[in-house]
Amino acid sequence: MTLLNIVLIENDLNSTLLEYGLKGAGFKCLKTQHSSQFLEVVKKTAPDAVIFNLDTPSEKITADLHHLSQHFPLPVIMFATDITVEAINQVIKAGVSELIVNGLENNLPSIIHIAIARFNQQQVLKHALEEARVQLEDRKQIDRAKAILIKTRNFTENEAYHTLRKLAMDRSITLGEMAKNVIAMAELLK
Repeated sequence: MTLLNIVLIENDLNSTLLEYGLKGAGFKCLKTQHSSQFLEVVKKTAPDAVIFNLDTPSEKITADLHHLSQHFPLPVIMFATDITVEAINQVIKAGVSELIVNGLENNLPSIIHIAIARFNQQQVLKHALEEARVQLEDRKQIDRAKAILIKTRNFTENEAYHTLRKLAMDRSITLGEMAKNVIAMAELLK
C-alpha cells in the first residue's frame, strides 16, 4: 500500500495531535503554517491531500484555495473551531472537500450550513452543465441547418449562418430554435 502524502497547515506548530494522528494512521505528513509560500509548497510536494487545522479561515487562505482548485486541484479538508455562515460559503466555493467544525453542541447548525452551502454550489455546477449541454445541442442543430442551406440553396457557410440569424431575429426566436425549424422543414420536404 502506498503512503499518502499530506500537507498539514496548522495555526499552532506546537500542536501535535492531528500530526501524530495522521502519522499513526500511516500517512506521510508535512506540517507547516499558512504563508505566502503555500501554493509553492503544494506545487513542490505534490501531496495527495491538503488539511487545514485553523481557528477561522482568513480571506488569504480562501483566495489561495480558489487558486489551488483552479491550478492544482486536490482534496482539501478543513478543521475549524470558529467559522461563520459566510466563511462556510466562501470555503465551499473555494473547493474545500470536507469541512469539520469543532464542538458537538455547535456542530448541528454548522453541519446544516455546510450542507446548504455544498448543495448550493452543486446546484450552480448542475445549472452550468445543463446550460453547456443545451448550447452544444444548439450548436449541432445550427451546424446541421447551415449544411442544409449550403446544400439546398448553394450558400456559403457565412451566408447560411447570417440567413439563419436574420430569420431567428425576424421571428424573435433563438438561433437554435430557428435551426430546428429549418431541419424540420427539410425533413418535411424530403
